[in-house]
Amino acid sequence: MATVATEHEEGVASLVSGIIHDTRQLMAEQLALFQAEIKNDILRAAKGLVPLAAGMVIMIPSLLLLTMAAAHWLCWMFPDLPTWAGFAIVGALTLIVAGLLVFSGISMIRSINPVPEKALHELKENLAVLGEQKEKVQWQMKK
Repeated sequence: MATVATEHEEGVASLVSGIIHDTRQLMAEQLALFQAEIKNDILRAAKGLVPLAAGMVIMIPSLLLLTMAAAHWLCWMFPDLPTWAGFAIVGALTLIVAGLLVFSGISMIRSINPVPEKALHELKENLAVLGEQKEKVQWQMKK
């Protein structure tokens, strides 16, 4: 009788030890997945920011020159239009376009989900499996 109880305790102990080892390994793999997803997202964002910044540096003076040219063109097309009015018209139109772009960008940024969905889904699955293993161990211990 003592041998059966000892074997049962050793079996439960090895089962619990295996579950603890698997849990540690699973959590380490889950952490590595989170890190990889976040690192990948940051690298993609950084790669996109370089050409964006370069384009902005070139675009700002170009936009200034084009708006000045448009204001002068309006004054040329309509000789009775004062120069300040030509600049005001072009400035107002430019401001409207800029406002639309800003609001569009804000809505795009708000739609970004910073949570690594794939890793989170797998973590939920792993926690469900761990819950099942916990129930099995508890059932084994009751025997």
